[in-house]
Amino acid sequence: RQHWAFQPIANPKPPQVKNAAWVKEDLDRFILAKQEAAGVKSAPDADRFTLIRRVSLDLAGLPPTPEEVAAFVNDPAPDDEAYAKVVDRLLASARFGERWGRHWLDVVRYADSVGRTRNVPFPYAWRYRNYVIDAFNADKPFDRFLTEQLAGDLLPAGNPAQTEEQLVATGFLALGSMDLNERDTEQFRLDRIDDQVDTLGRSVMALTAGCARCHDHKFDPLEQRDYYALAGIFASTRTLSGQKNKGGGNKNYFDSSLLVSIDPKKSAEAAEARASENRENAASRRQIAELREKIAKLSRQARNDPKSAKNLRQEIATSRQRLAQLEKSAGDSPSRPAQKKKKNQPGEKVDLDAPLAMAAVDGEIENLALRVRGEPDMKGDVIPRGFPAVLCAKSEASTAAAALPEDASGRLELAKWLTDPAHPLTARVMANRVWSHLFGRGIVPTVDNFGAMGEAPTHPELLDHLASRFVAGGWSVKGLVRDIVLSHTYRLGSEAVEASVAADEANTLYWRMNLRRLEAETIRDSLLLSAGRLDTDRPEGAPFDQAAAAELGKNAGKRGKASDPVASAVRSVYLPVFRSKLPGMFTVFDFAEPDQVNGHRDVTTVAPQALFMLNNEFVIDCADRAADRLLARETLKTDADRVVFAYADTLCRKPSAAERENAAAFLSAGEDSRQTWSAFLQALYSSAEFRYAR
Repeated sequence: RQHWAFQPIANPKPPQVKNAAWVKEDLDRFILAKQEAAGVKSAPDADRFTLIRRVSLDLAGLPPTPEEVAAFVNDPAPDDEAYAKVVDRLLASARFGERWGRHWLDVVRYADSVGRTRNVPFPYAWRYRNYVIDAFNADKPFDRFLTEQLAGDLLPAGNPAQTEEQLVATGFLALGSMDLNERDTEQFRLDRIDDQVDTLGRSVMALTAGCARCHDHKFDPLEQRDYYALAGIFASTRTLSGQKNKGGGNKNYFDSSLLVSIDPKKSAEAAEARASENRENAASRRQIAELREKIAKLSRQARNDPKSAKNLRQEIATSRQRLAQLEKSAGDSPSRPAQKKKKNQPGEKVDLDAPLAMAAVDGEIENLALRVRGEPDMKGDVIPRGFPAVLCAKSEASTAAAALPEDASGRLELAKWLTDPAHPLTARVMANRVWSHLFGRGIVPTVDNFGAMGEAPTHPELLDHLASRFVAGGWSVKGLVRDIVLSHTYRLGSEAVEASVAADEANTLYWRMNLRRLEAETIRDSLLLSAGRLDTDRPEGAPFDQAAAAELGKNAGKRGKASDPVASAVRSVYLPVFRSKLPGMFTVFDFAEPDQVNGHRDVTTVAPQALFMLNNEFVIDCADRAADRLLARETLKTDADRVVFAYADTLCRKPSAAERENAAAFLSAGEDSRQTWSAFLQALYSSAEFRYAR
């Protein structure tokens, strides 16, 4: 309980500093105070060329156009005023939600396919993706954003559109990777619950809660009882992802009845059907649980008493036969249809435009039995649903569990508990994520782990200041982003200061801006923009080749091809993410692993990245198209003019005298003008400066 992350969020007063004129935002005081104490001098401010490229990449995921660069650089307004106009324009752009929505999709392990042994598609996952993008563009308060994802189906709605939106939001719980070949239905169910507990723990609280599934957490004060208290909430939830597992003997993994209808009339009918079904199955499920426990007990007796093993095996076989009958009649499968219908037949046509969505809804309410060593058939005490005791005051730990209603899963109460301003983790974790995306490293470097095995914050008072400001500002992500990017700390140059390097080589005091490699999506989108190909319209519907995905069966992972990232010109956030089958460009440039929470992507520097920029057909095609555009511009009369524009278009700055001289020499040596210009532009694309934000 004494660990820093479990303490209440303070609202520290910004410290006094010697150089008060340097401060632009309150957060600067926390940074400058540590720099002054260490005797570290900050780098000079970034120039306007560097700054507009940096903030455009950070807020929109795209570089500014030459016209946008020129407008900012030539703005006669004072620096602060001119820069604030750029920031506000970017925050208001639809590109903001696409950029920051992708950050959240990394965190919630978003994918358009199941993964693992049967990598079949999630044809309706795109609705959740679009919900996330729209939420960031609308600056939906983060507490509401979380609540809708955990319990949107339980929230009141003012109109059908809001009902639909809230149902789609719960897709957060249905996106996990599953082993559809798992025949043990109880193992399948517990694995899915584990994915939900682990994702919730890492994404919202930055705690590795899943580590307490089999035993008490080895490093953090999370007991196995805490894990099963949370797991009971999700055990009382029906996860509708549209997939069946092998346990039911299904030949076709996809089943549209295992999705939620977002047609208002059908939604109401489905909700009543689910409630009726839950009531009907309660008795059968109790019998099933008792039979499973009996079979496990008999199996242990047979192993320990060889003399009676023969008779026991006969009793076990009889019990298993009865269990199979009950499971079949009650549909005791992790993917039981919400509405009874005939089984999907192999090759059944699937309407990709149907009003269906992945979602989570309340199921039969239960408190889950602790599993000894995590084994599904080794039950311990039944654990009341609730929240981790370490995060509740001693007087509240039992109250929190007792407050969960008997007729509901507890997801809504969980969401309210997480978004209570007094919660020590939720606001801290999100504030740290925002800082990490803007500086390349979090105040807590281990953004997904605030526990004992994570790193301590470099500026704990600053983190609490940002978290407090976040909550006080109505949980506005845009407001928090704006405060940070307007700060002096964010606007520093990335140049090294010799004395500061000696004192703080790792730049933990933020005396300069970190150089940051662009993500795979930003590199791809920047190339498309330069080539004049980028399609900024949002595609609608399933992100698969329609002909390839028309029939979804057990081989859909092979037949359902993702949109080709070379042929497609849509923004990268709209390309489908197939687990284990990522596009080559995404793999080369360290795309997030979609099987798990990824709050911070790994950054590698490997030879295939340079080879990709030099040899890949997509890069070459973009260079060819950019060359055609450049040569077609009537306002560019000379090669010297074209060189200046090429630098503005790719690197967002003017070329130096030496660069102009080298460019002139290169261009004069070429025989084919178009081919020479294409090679010149590809050389700019291949530069480290193009692939990094300074």
